[in-house]
Amino acid sequence: MLLRYALHTVRDRKGGFLGAFLALMCAAALITACGTLLETGLRGTIRTERYAAAPVVVSADQNVHRTTVKHKKGKTKVKHKAKPIAERAWLPEDTARRLREVPGVGRVVPELTFLAQPLVPGAVDPDKPAYGHAWDSAALTPFALTAGTAPARPHDLVVDRDLAARAHLSPGDSLTVQSTRAPRTYRVTGIAAPTGHASVTHQTSLFFAAPEARRLAGHAGQVTALGVIPARGQEPAALGRAVAKALDGTTAQVTTGDARGPVEFLDAAGARVKLVSMGGAMGGTSLLVAVLVVVGTFALSVQQRHRELALLRAIAATPGQIRKLLGREALIVGAAAGVLGSLAGLPLGAWLHQRFVALGAVPPTLERTVSVFPLFAAVGATLFGAWAAARISARRIARIRPAEALAEARVERARPAWGRVAAGLVLLAGGAVLVAVLSVLRTEPASTPVTFLAVVVLTSSVALLGPLLVKAAAAVLAGPLRLAGPGGRLATANLRGNAARMAAVVTPLTLLIGMTCTVLFAQPTLGDAARAQAREGIHADWIVAAQGPGVPGEAARKLREADGTVATEVVRTTVRVGLDKYAAQGVTRAGLTRTWDPDVTAGSLENFRRDGVAVSELAADQLHLKPGSTLKLTLGDGTPVTLTVAAVYAKGLGFGDLTMAHDLVARHVDNPLASSVLVRTSRTQEQLAGTVREFPGLRVLAPAAADGLQARRQQDNAEVNLLAMGLILAFTAIAVVNTLAMSVSERIREFAMLRLAGATRRQVLGMLRTEALAVLLLGTVLGSGIALAVLTAFSVGMTGAAAPVVTPLVYVGVVAAAGLLALTATALPGRVALKPKPVEVATAKE
Repeated sequence: MLLRYALHTVRDRKGGFLGAFLALMCAAALITACGTLLETGLRGTIRTERYAAAPVVVSADQNVHRTTVKHKKGKTKVKHKAKPIAERAWLPEDTARRLREVPGVGRVVPELTFLAQPLVPGAVDPDKPAYGHAWDSAALTPFALTAGTAPARPHDLVVDRDLAARAHLSPGDSLTVQSTRAPRTYRVTGIAAPTGHASVTHQTSLFFAAPEARRLAGHAGQVTALGVIPARGQEPAALGRAVAKALDGTTAQVTTGDARGPVEFLDAAGARVKLVSMGGAMGGTSLLVAVLVVVGTFALSVQQRHRELALLRAIAATPGQIRKLLGREALIVGAAAGVLGSLAGLPLGAWLHQRFVALGAVPPTLERTVSVFPLFAAVGATLFGAWAAARISARRIARIRPAEALAEARVERARPAWGRVAAGLVLLAGGAVLVAVLSVLRTEPASTPVTFLAVVVLTSSVALLGPLLVKAAAAVLAGPLRLAGPGGRLATANLRGNAARMAAVVTPLTLLIGMTCTVLFAQPTLGDAARAQAREGIHADWIVAAQGPGVPGEAARKLREADGTVATEVVRTTVRVGLDKYAAQGVTRAGLTRTWDPDVTAGSLENFRRDGVAVSELAADQLHLKPGSTLKLTLGDGTPVTLTVAAVYAKGLGFGDLTMAHDLVARHVDNPLASSVLVRTSRTQEQLAGTVREFPGLRVLAPAAADGLQARRQQDNAEVNLLAMGLILAFTAIAVVNTLAMSVSERIREFAMLRLAGATRRQVLGMLRTEALAVLLLGTVLGSGIALAVLTAFSVGMTGAAAPVVTPLVYVGVVAAAGLLALTATALPGRVALKPKPVEVATAKE
């Protein structure tokens, strides 16, 4: 009975349910899009290219491990955790000898993979990074010569067919390559291409003679991986098991099938973790925002049907029947919106994935994975959100006595609902606690989720306390609004008499402004603090930077040849202490204190040794370190080392948490070239440029110019975060328009009565504009206040100073955009509502 009545209600009141339908559909699309990202991170395929002809691949372990044993109540509990390392781990070359003795092994092919970028116009394809290999490993794909001969001498080189086409190369041409050493010019002896069904689409391959490849790889006695090719008639699966058994007890990993892809494309394997984190954070925030918006939309929808529901109570409908009716209506609307929204979320997720790939946040080698699970999750979340929103919105009308129902149907309740106020105060206190916690969080992974959660919780308190806030705003604005004439006085009366309706509009506006400002200004706050520390700590006269992969060590040595010149090479990496990740850098030690001052607060950088390490105050606090302490850590390629703390410094945000010797770090990273070289000298910029002229792509910059370059890089990174949160902001903006349109469209009878009482069409529209501006002002004040509190706490925790970076022009743009949305969503429905003749509206049956 109730289900049939609910179906009839939804069918006959399509306009009344349209706002809730749109909000739920957008929420479902958003959750589906985030779910596809999360699923891609969990199950996305990484197909092998270089190892296509090697069904079994042996590689080094790419993780650090920690095993803990706990004894409790006579039971032993063993926990094993693993975290990925930042660089490629290398495998001992003598592992090949053991593999050749395994029955069924036909051939073991050593693989070397290292940086090798061609330095010729048109040769570099940003979507296809270039790697060098030994020609002996061409069989792993397999590559075969299509022209020329194989490399035999140190200066010989074979390039793949795509590179030859892009750079117009043919056998006999010369090609300069920037590898792990100084750039070197090679003679192209041949052109190769994959054969059979093999395809190499995500990388550029350059093949060197084996001795030259080993020199450039820089890992004597080690290989990137070993490809195992089975003997004739040997099953690959059985061979994989035999190889794994032979290597049992070692740290080597044996992979077959699709598992070979992550061994080849380490960046794609790392992107999985990033996507899981990003998709989970976006999905969780989307769900919280969706619930908040949908609850407000349903509350407004129920308020618009207050007379109808009151009539049902007056004719003996029980509170339970009212709740069930609204719940079934919500489920009907939620089911339709969830299905359509989840289907719309699939192309939205595809577009989002494409944008992440274009921005470099996700490598193209990580293929997008789509299944029915995100759709089911979105529909389920939508149904639950709709049902919960309807039940929450129905609490008061379901509890009201039948005799009071019709009496209250015409006028909003004057007394506040104390349960709602209490819940709002609890959420306000919870938001204050989150802000306080945020002020003591000092790492970005810990602070980022708390930042957005604090905004949502504080906005939720605004939603519950909204009627009181609107009435308070009406009291404050009563004087200024009277100056606006009759429209202003009418707007004041509406703000006071319809506070709940106005509060439903204030909430999405507050969320839009608060969330947008937080998204836009959190990263600049962190980035500007880091750049300020770097500017203060760098004492170099000039900075040598590279447009390509980095500055070769030979360039730094040439710079040092001039008397009185100090050149500090800086190479960056990430290390792990235990399982915790820390940003680190390696610096050359000679003359270090002349070019670099990280504000040492304990210890000294004088006589900085190869086995020494300087740590930031944050790392020192977390790891309980002081000068003279011993620190055990795992370098980027998985090599464990034990170092002695030489100094503790304050500017960790600008220079990373750990600083080690350059010659230690450079041997354990994929790219040993310096990211920059700090030069202290009496020579001019032109003289330095002449010194490094033989190294293509190097630039000599003033510190201010280098700082500007870093600012542009930060802006590029910020685009990823803006894109990640942009969908949520777009959904919130849609909610603002949706709620405002619903609020105005249901007032057609009110407008007609005003017209009959003598108000002109222009005065009614003026009243609407004044109301919209008053609501916008309140939403701006509340949203800006929430954003300021959250950003200040974020700044205190991350930078140590209450100095959030807020760009005035950007902030004005945010408020202007919100104002444009508010005025447009008010004016257009208002004009439509004023089209019918007032007499016809007043005499029409409700």
